[in-house]
Amino acid sequence: MATKRHLLWPKEAEEDRRSDEHRIHRSFGARAHRTRDYTVLSLTVPHEPADMTDHAEEQRNELEAIESIYPDSFTVLSENPTTFTITVTSDIGEDGKTVEATLKFTYTEKYPDEPPLLEIYSQENLEDRDVEELLLLLEQQAEANLGMVMIFTLVTAVQERLNEIVDLMKNRWEEEKRQKEKEAEEAEKVAFHGTVVTIENFLAWKARFELEMAELRRKKQKEEEQSGKAKVTGKQLFERDHNLDTSDIQFLEDAGNNVEVDESLFQEMEDLDLEEDDPSFAPLEIGSDED
Repeated sequence: MATKRHLLWPKEAEEDRRSDEHRIHRSFGARAHRTRDYTVLSLTVPHEPADMTDHAEEQRNELEAIESIYPDSFTVLSENPTTFTITVTSDIGEDGKTVEATLKFTYTEKYPDEPPLLEIYSQENLEDRDVEELLLLLEQQAEANLGMVMIFTLVTAVQERLNEIVDLMKNRWEEEKRQKEKEAEEAEKVAFHGTVVTIENFLAWKARFELEMAELRRKKQKEEEQSGKAKVTGKQLFERDHNLDTSDIQFLEDAGNNVEVDESLFQEMEDLDLEEDDPSFAPLEIGSDED
């Protein structure tokens, strides 16, 4: 059985590192990743027996190296169990924006032979789906690097993904802009052409209109009744008092032949401007027997 390991050399031990790196590279085919303060050498070595693996020592060494590599973004939250965060920020995008994720790691007892506990502690300018993808990426990278200290590898993978997200943000923004413009254009077309009238939507509109008008009449009548100035139509008067149906007839019967007519209210026939040439014009003599 074999396992992967990381060896870390501080910058001040450059000469020793070069000598050891050459020897280890020839023996194990190691690959080097250089940072500002450290050189991280990945190699495959024969698997050590479980009782000879000092997990605590590996964790202490890695923690010291990580603190040196990320001095401004590394924060220890707890020493038992060892819990810390590293804030990773993307490069600046074309629109001047960046994205950021703070990763939370907790060492388990047997780390690095088992993965650390992983969490996206906080984030800025990331969508929910981006956060889910980052967490999945961390889990996949942790599983692929079991047996060797992996925090540097995990942080590097997240850094690369954040840079990709920044590049995608411009495409997302442009797509959203195009979608909004399309929706605005369609809305303008609807406003210009109006709604096509069909029997169905006309009947639906008519029903709504009649309900609205009936409600307005009801409210108006209620307001007039409450103000004491209700105006009653002739129809409503007859509906409320059926005695009005025969009131005129009763009046004439009660008066008999004693009805007085004020003739001064009427004009003389001679004063009327009538068309005598009209063949239908046939005035009656006052006092004649014709009906």
